[in-house]
Amino acid sequence: MHKMIIKRNELLAKKVIKGLESRNMKGYYAADREEALRIALSLIPEQSSITMGGCVSAREIGLVDALMNGNYNFIDRDAAEDKRKAVLQAYDVDFFLSSVNAMTDDGVLINIDGNANRVSAIAYGPRKVLFIVGMNKVCNDVDSAMKRARNVAAPVNAQRFGLSTPCSEIGSCMNCKSPDTICCQFLVTRYSRHEDRIHVILVNDNLGF
Repeated sequence: MHKMIIKRNELLAKKVIKGLESRNMKGYYAADREEALRIALSLIPEQSSITMGGCVSAREIGLVDALMNGNYNFIDRDAAEDKRKAVLQAYDVDFFLSSVNAMTDDGVLINIDGNANRVSAIAYGPRKVLFIVGMNKVCNDVDSAMKRARNVAAPVNAQRFGLSTPCSEIGSCMNCKSPDTICCQFLVTRYSRHEDRIHVILVNDNLGF
């Protein structure tokens, strides 16, 4: 990564972290994926119960492998025989892992969901929520963050899951009401009422979608 981009990301991360702190959320900056993994593991005590939404970013920094192979109670909903039971367990875990579809440079988190299991767990239930966020997801304001979520993240995820939606065909949001739409619930997290619940690791890399 070019030195100027690295410097830009460092400065932008400081602004984002300050914004998160004003919203009763905690931010961290990682210079690379390896540092992001170290920070994440420092925040999660051994034997913690942990699960996640479809967080590609957590996999990309190696966090999921580290938790599955470490001394943690990692609930793998994809491997569970009863997937509904595994999903419902998320509401009472110590840590819920996620990323954001987009966020603003003053700390507002934007997430869109199809089944609502991810956004509902972010909003309430798990004792702590840990976000892994590449700097590519930071936007200027809520409007641009929402546009990113709908026109970048949603089409890619629809394609990734093989869904039959207009955005998967043309690559941008058509505000559809398709049976396969993943834009069913929109969560804007602008403040955390519960101190020390939401933690955001900003990573100097392009992660997720």
